[in-house]
Amino acid sequence: MPVRVVETSSTPSQPSGATSGNTLPPACTLLSVGQAFSGTQNVSSQQKDEAWRVNVRIQGCDLDHGYLCGTMEALNVPMADTPVVTFWEGEIVDTKNYTFFTGKWGATSEDDIKHWTKFPSFSPLLSQVEVDGGKSLDLSNYPYIFMRWKEQYFVNVGTDCGLTIAGFYYVCFSCSDGSINGFYYDPNSSPFQKLELKSTNEGRSGFSFSSYELQ
Repeated sequence: MPVRVVETSSTPSQPSGATSGNTLPPACTLLSVGQAFSGTQNVSSQQKDEAWRVNVRIQGCDLDHGYLCGTMEALNVPMADTPVVTFWEGEIVDTKNYTFFTGKWGATSEDDIKHWTKFPSFSPLLSQVEVDGGKSLDLSNYPYIFMRWKEQYFVNVGTDCGLTIAGFYYVCFSCSDGSINGFYYDPNSSPFQKLELKSTNEGRSGFSFSSYELQ
């Protein structure tokens, strides 16, 4: 099984441009159990350009606790005879359960800022996050939901499959159209590998996301 990283408590943080108070993220019909997503993940390196097709489905969602989980499938992975499926768990940045500061998985606050600022929708929040981690902000009416997704284990292949799930994803979810953008973080992998997903007509409502990295 993949090595699990011991989780430590996160430093509280909230994005700017919102009022004070720790409230739940906006209700979003596209963020619920059963919804499927499909798209690509760019895994290009200095040696070659490469993108994998990925499918994701949400299996669980608990907004009260800032938690969600699901399965991820990579379809055209080199050296893999079949699609590679993983199980992931996610943290919703709601400033109550989780903040913009990761506080684990080898990510520093500088790493956090560097990745969050890759999302244009984070720009209005940056100044307050830099001042106090965003602790004074309320994201309940913000049209985007920020999350971290961490793959926990391989579902259908062994750990000798040539892939690693040591890193995690910074994720931005659009409540208006269900689109997902993400950036993978792992000091030992190519930086800023981008994930782009669109909501599909499968399932019910929600989002899904896939992540796979070559060792």
